Amino acid sequence: MATALAPETDAGLSYSLQLPNDPRSARVARVTLRAVLRAHRREGLADVAELLASELVGNALRYSDGVVTLRVHWREATLRLAVLDNSAAPPVCEAVEAAEAESGRGLALVRELAEDWGYYLVGEEILGVAGKLVWCDIATVAGDRTDPGAARR
Repeated sequence: MATALAPETDAGLSYSLQLPNDPRSARVARVTLRAVLRAHRREGLADVAELLASELVGNALRYSDGVVTLRVHWREATLRLAVLDNSAAPPVCEAVEAAEAESGRGLALVRELAEDWGYYLVGEEILGVAGKLVWCDIATVAGDRTDPGAARR
């Protein structure tokens, strides 16, 4: 279930989507995120945002055993994606040795494509579930609604 807070303004673009621990949840997260960005005329962010959300949600599904929450928040020309899961194990950005390796690239992609990323451990008293929240920021030039890479040029 997605919850919107003040969706009429970019300053209030804030959504939360709870996903079951099911392999199909990463696709649900991508489709929902694309719809949110389209509704706020931020389609230019969709490809990168979908890829990063898919990696963060996929990792949470793989390394936890409970509900995963995707949070989407827009502030100051930055889209923040955050994924909460019930595993307290820190995310590990592994070096991928073989080009044909089938896994291990997720956080490397996040590190490469996001403006910034990180994580923090959360206790049950904070969000109602103990675990971690992994986040990444995707920045654009203020007012640019089409080009997600413009801030890095």
